[in-house]
Amino acid sequence: MRRLLKLAMAAALTLLPATAAFAQTEITWWDFLSGGDGVRMKALIQKFNDTHPDIKINATTLEWGVPFYTKVQTAAAVGQQPDIMTYHISRYPLAVPTGILRPFTADELSAAGIKKENYVDAAWNSATTDGKTYGIPFDVHSIILYYNKDILKQAGLLGDDGLPKGLDGLDNFNAVLGKIKALGKVQYPLSINSDQGASIWRIFYTLVAQQGAKFLDGKEIMPGDSSLKALDTITNWIKSGYSPQLISYEASIALFTSGKAAMHINGVWEVPTMVDLEKKGQLGFQWGAIEIPNLMGQQATWVDSHSFAIPNSTVKPISEDKVKTVLEVIRWMNENSISWASAGHIPAYKPVTQSADFKNMQPNAVYSKLADTAVYDPISPLAGVAGPIYEAAQNFIIPAINAQLDPKDAIDQMREELQGQQ
Repeated sequence: MRRLLKLAMAAALTLLPATAAFAQTEITWWDFLSGGDGVRMKALIQKFNDTHPDIKINATTLEWGVPFYTKVQTAAAVGQQPDIMTYHISRYPLAVPTGILRPFTADELSAAGIKKENYVDAAWNSATTDGKTYGIPFDVHSIILYYNKDILKQAGLLGDDGLPKGLDGLDNFNAVLGKIKALGKVQYPLSINSDQGASIWRIFYTLVAQQGAKFLDGKEIMPGDSSLKALDTITNWIKSGYSPQLISYEASIALFTSGKAAMHINGVWEVPTMVDLEKKGQLGFQWGAIEIPNLMGQQATWVDSHSFAIPNSTVKPISEDKVKTVLEVIRWMNENSISWASAGHIPAYKPVTQSADFKNMQPNAVYSKLADTAVYDPISPLAGVAGPIYEAAQNFIIPAINAQLDPKDAIDQMREELQGQQ
């Protein structure tokens, strides 16, 4: 009997190290990623889990926009927040003053091997306030100019390198639109989503930034005439018949993919749409994409970034050990972000964008230089995804570009509304 007992105890002791070796740290993850982004992120999470038996990411996808950010704030207030979440960098000016983001210390980042110099400067700097780093950038995503190579070639606007030529400068760009229209091969030279404030804000803000101007200067909203000039530019595209009036997001894409529009301004996130249609033989023409041309004198493009952050909770703060694990997850995600780039995004992690794999990824590699002149939303609680500026763009810029409101009146009213919310 004693011999049996000893054998049982020995067997139990033998099992203990093996059990301990496979103990898992579970990480609660929240994101707002749907569509192609969601598919790619789920694949990354699965790959991480498969290659890290000691860590398990339990991921939940919530509704994009205000519902997501409200849910995070509510959860943190009662200590039920996730350990890690995706967060738009444009929302940081809204989030940081409320204390909803837990900053990373320099020691934590150093121990995790996360270095500022490995990230796109504009993205890292936008995630930093008063010397504190509140999140780690994952990508840079922007608007770009999609173009039909076949139509541009017929119009004499395509270089031997397959890139458009003669688009820089507003007068030149408008002349190109006129030339394409006169060619008579397409319904519209340019397709833009003209019924949605978010889409138009990105174009409008790009044109303001290209003038070297600020949308917000201290407490002054839209100083000078740069905003009116930007609005007039978009309004004239529609008024001249270069771009359709009051067209939805989906319809604006369909105009381009059906060959009825020669060019299309949209986010990099629609690159997979073009790639998939081309693979299926449903596009009917050769296409490309470049950064938005320098129309106003200074190269600049509106951008935002998905980032990784930790919600801050005074009720139930995250443990130091969990922070270490979260940073391990973040580092791995960035080091493996080449698959994320296939969604059209520009990885924020420089070693990936400098890799041969990324340099062979088209058209991403062509427009990736826009990260060097990236312009994020104004640093203000008024700005950021689904913030007051987006709503104001819907209420005033959209009616103006569709001939329902005088552009100057639109700027004046938008300024007054936003001024009252500061």
